[in-house]
Amino acid sequence: MNSSSDAAGSSTFWRNNSAARLPGRPTMATRMASGGNGGAGAGGAGGGSSFQDYQESVSDAWDLGDDEFCIISGGVSVEAARISKKVSQSAALNVIKTHKNHKNVRVGTAAVATTTTTTAAAMVESMDGMKISSRTAVDSDNDGNVVQRREQQQNHDGMNNVSDHRLRQRFHAYPGRPQPLKLSSNVASKDVECESKYEKFTNILEAPLLNLIALKEISWSGVPRRMRAVTWRLLAGYLPTSLERRNTLLERKRVDYRKLVQQYFHVDARDEIQQDTYRQIHIDVPRMNPHVALFQQKLVQEMFERILFIWAIRHPASGYVQGINDLVTPFFIVFLQESVGADKDLEQCQLGDLSEEQRDIIEADSFWCLSKFLDCIQDNYIFAQLGIQEKVNQLKDLIQRIDGTLHRHLQAHGVDYLQFSFRWMNNLLTRELPLYCTIRLWDTYLAESDGFAVFQLYVCAAFLLHWRDQLLQERDFQGLMLLLQNLPTHNWTDSHIGVLVAEAFRLKFTYADTKKHLS
Repeated sequence: MNSSSDAAGSSTFWRNNSAARLPGRPTMATRMASGGNGGAGAGGAGGGSSFQDYQESVSDAWDLGDDEFCIISGGVSVEAARISKKVSQSAALNVIKTHKNHKNVRVGTAAVATTTTTTAAAMVESMDGMKISSRTAVDSDNDGNVVQRREQQQNHDGMNNVSDHRLRQRFHAYPGRPQPLKLSSNVASKDVECESKYEKFTNILEAPLLNLIALKEISWSGVPRRMRAVTWRLLAGYLPTSLERRNTLLERKRVDYRKLVQQYFHVDARDEIQQDTYRQIHIDVPRMNPHVALFQQKLVQEMFERILFIWAIRHPASGYVQGINDLVTPFFIVFLQESVGADKDLEQCQLGDLSEEQRDIIEADSFWCLSKFLDCIQDNYIFAQLGIQEKVNQLKDLIQRIDGTLHRHLQAHGVDYLQFSFRWMNNLLTRELPLYCTIRLWDTYLAESDGFAVFQLYVCAAFLLHWRDQLLQERDFQGLMLLLQNLPTHNWTDSHIGVLVAEAFRLKFTYADTKKHLS
């Protein structure tokens, strides 16, 4: 790899911006140099196809188009905050070697002919999720022949099981990538679905004049699925407390939204700045939830584009900021569930099967509720996102007071809070939790009487403290960041969120009136 490529690669995290190279393809210089390289490969010395040589040649295969590692503020050294190129290039190889030490390897030798594309596929497969249970590794023997080896997972006790478990937790997804979002959970707790809670919600919602305080109190611990859509509209301030005025206001607001789309969304109505905004939204929306088929439907993506674009032009102080697209998702899912029925599996839902009127209702209600929801955190999305920077500093001071051992551990290994908690604040934990858990968390956010902006700080603190033991076991920057960027929440349920918000409430009750961490 030439020096210019090295210089380009050092400017970003785990990616190489050299225009002369294609992701996942070895360069000609690498192939020529590898012919005389005697460095140790995964399977032996010599040969032009050693595992290390190939791994180095595809360092830009990590370039997935997402800037998951946040921009470091001016007060933090950029070079100190980034993972070194040497460490990042060897991350996948170290995992494979560690795993290899805890496995009984059964090697079968067979000479095979392979192409660069086949080798690249094997490499990417081993890096994507670290498929530990069964993997094919391609090594070079002393004669330059390619040996294919398959490793089978064995059941072990003691340290082997612990090691496997930690590897699975740390590498279930790319660092910084949102984990696959599930729309439902068979193991989610059903405590919010009991009939007694339905009755309480019904009595409150059907009262001629809504008791909003009582609704917030009962919603804080979770809202039943069948009641969630109307409850969220009321908690967000989208619907009035008067029962007889609700339908009239809903019809008027939905008409107002359609007029906004007709006035501003068409191409001939956009100025240059609005065109730039639309282009960015058009890029971000397809990447939003790539593992969920529902969000790859054209009608869904067009709906999100309209919602985000109209929101951006109505909020010129901030405009569209990456991350706001994730905040539309919970509202969209809740109102879609209302349209198709509480028992419908949304993963198989086709938006084209709904009537145009139903789709318009989902879109308009998602827009207005998003607008109300974000009103109390507008400073998070203005220039330089000063609100988020302030909250990150508050989180740092809060953790320092609550758990000095954890704080010193992070600081000693060069981990800055901005590197992991920026996304927590910007996306409100939507990328850290399964979707159904995010919706349950937002039940509590919407029910917070003083707005969720303050409470979010304590939720993030409780979330970080939840992983304290695992974090203290990590002994280097690389391990800490990989864990913090891929926290193993994929099996979380409503009960986990209940514990999280309860702990956040305890922290708020203990520290909210001691203003040192807010100064």
